[in-house]
Amino acid sequence: MKNILITGVNSYIGNKFEEWVSQWPDEYSVTKISLRNDGWKAMDWTKFDVVLHVAGIAHNSSDPELEELYYKVNRDLTVEVAKKAKTEGVSQFIYMSSIIVFGTKVEVIDSNTQPNPDNFYGDSKLQGELGIKEMQEENFNVVIVRPPMVYGNGSKGNYPRLAKLATLTPLFPGYDNKRSMIHIDNLNEFLRLNINNSDRGYFHPQNKEYVKTSELVEEIGNIKNHKIYSVKGFKFIIDKFKTI
Repeated sequence: MKNILITGVNSYIGNKFEEWVSQWPDEYSVTKISLRNDGWKAMDWTKFDVVLHVAGIAHNSSDPELEELYYKVNRDLTVEVAKKAKTEGVSQFIYMSSIIVFGTKVEVIDSNTQPNPDNFYGDSKLQGELGIKEMQEENFNVVIVRPPMVYGNGSKGNYPRLAKLATLTPLFPGYDNKRSMIHIDNLNEFLRLNINNSDRGYFHPQNKEYVKTSELVEEIGNIKNHKIYSVKGFKFIIDKFKTI
């Protein structure tokens, strides 16, 4: 039995992961907690094998007044949670980072792609990674997951925005881009196997095939019986959907 603690009670990924592993009730026990107050600091974590840290600010913002908050949550809180996990004997800490650490202009990533954030959201996530990576030891496995756009039933972020747009507009820019994505079920199974294998290191789970944004919108429109036509130009619209 793997005892898993999920930080973040309202996280889409955290809630979906709990649903996913409920298929194996004899193999996984899940507890979810909120980090919005300091109650978690007094909680006993010695019974947990894994901490899945999904709490954080997960959307891009250009508001300079929010910069300090992004670092406080995505960097400082992540490090503090990891320290508690390590001190109390948790054997694996999984940090849900983001593809945003590579910057908003990178569309195709692989194991050789280097982080290069171009805004404070991406940098706050990267600083969180760096802060916990140095904690790794023989008995404390640090896992850093950098997922792309996550889609699936009830998903949040850019995918539902695209889906809504696909039912409203008759035109969409035919810009020839490539977009990395992953279905929530695939991400959940990846995390489950990651836990089973007691993995450590950096991971970049994504669908095998990259997606052209205009084709994705057209396909959603077809499913909704709403015809969409691709037009040249208006690249700035595509750019709005490059961050997660």
